[in-house]
Amino acid sequence: MGSAAPPAQIPTSFGHELRACLRCRLVKTYDQFRDSGCENCPFFKMDEDHERIVECTTPNFNGIISVMDPSRSWAARWLRIGKFVPGVYTLAVSEALPEDLQVKMQKRCKSLEKL
Repeated sequence: MGSAAPPAQIPTSFGHELRACLRCRLVKTYDQFRDSGCENCPFFKMDEDHERIVECTTPNFNGIISVMDPSRSWAARWLRIGKFVPGVYTLAVSEALPEDLQVKMQKRCKSLEKL
């Protein structure tokens, strides 16, 4: 059984270099975001524009949870990450996505709804 989506990279280190995506709260190291971007938010293109990593992620977050099958996990549904790929997520971030990126993301979501 299991999830249909391939899992996100698991952090290779659990030190101060960890960052969390401000949109989906996926946790990886800076280098992992640089190498493969965010599996839930490919439209941020963090792997192509490394300044985006600093804009779209934060080192300031509280707690982590590993989710193997988000669609079946009550904790993933409670944290509102049930539709994301399996991976390591933070419980909470204390920052928000910059306003220009929020607008870009909202426009993208509206265009997908029209499909």
